[in-house]
Amino acid sequence: MSLLIYAESQDGKFKKVAFELASYAKKVAESMGTTVTAVTVNAGNVSDLANYGVNKVLKVTNDKLGNFNAKAYADVVKQAAQKEGAKVIVLSSTTDSLYLAGLVSVGLDAGFASNVVGLPLSTSPFQVKRNAFSNKAFNITEISTDVKVISLAKNSFGLVELTSSLAEEDFAPSLNDADFAVKVESVEKTTGKVTIADADIVVSGGRGLKGPENWGMLEELATTLGAATACSKPVSDLGWRPHSEHVGQTGKPVATNLYIAIGISGAIQHIAGINSSKVKVVINTDAEAPFFKVADYGIVGDAFDIVPRLTQKLKEFKANNG
Repeated sequence: MSLLIYAESQDGKFKKVAFELASYAKKVAESMGTTVTAVTVNAGNVSDLANYGVNKVLKVTNDKLGNFNAKAYADVVKQAAQKEGAKVIVLSSTTDSLYLAGLVSVGLDAGFASNVVGLPLSTSPFQVKRNAFSNKAFNITEISTDVKVISLAKNSFGLVELTSSLAEEDFAPSLNDADFAVKVESVEKTTGKVTIADADIVVSGGRGLKGPENWGMLEELATTLGAATACSKPVSDLGWRPHSEHVGQTGKPVATNLYIAIGISGAIQHIAGINSSKVKVVINTDAEAPFFKVADYGIVGDAFDIVPRLTQKLKEFKANNG
């Protein structure tokens, strides 16, 4: 019996969440007296997983799986779990894995707990702590089924290097036409910049920036910090920024180490979607903006004055400190 994770990759390279998942799974496996197996899809060099405690990798290589397909990928994970006799399957909380989770759970007749934020409180019975009510509270969930599926909340555990010996095995799951009933017509990818999913820092803008022509200063700040750029829902609705940058409860949830909100008043849906971020900084001319009530640090002032000065100071700091 082993514990199974699905290690996400893109263009053959593992996403950061794959290593966080491996770090978490290793600690869970130790408490259960078992090992960690990862299943990968069209990943390149898998040896990096050994740095985070993975003992075995099932490598799936299939041109049909070049684009994410929830049904097909769920079948891959299900068959990998059955092959390994895994009783606990750990997924991430990315958009792709959240699509997978329900399908994997049904396929394995397993109980499922989402938004898990820590190591199991107990493995017999199996109990986990989860975010609830848009990250405003926690609940304790017990999974009583023989097979258990959990998804780890992003950035809730971190990376823990723990080198292990790694066995690699080619794995060819049985997939049929029904797995590919949904056809992918096109995929839009951002290139040359940090993605929101992998970012430790996010710089986000709202309607206070007055128009798309003013986004250059946010992009410059983000580049200086090695951050991803994002926006509020009204901004993406207006077409100022692509919908792929919309963060919040109705967009992409964000759980970064640092979230900088510039010209965003702080609608409840936006705050709910970024509330898991560890440090929140707000820059706004309106001292009564709701965002200030949840911010760790706030600057009341004109973003067109503050952001360029902040960027310049950060550049000087980097230049003086290597």
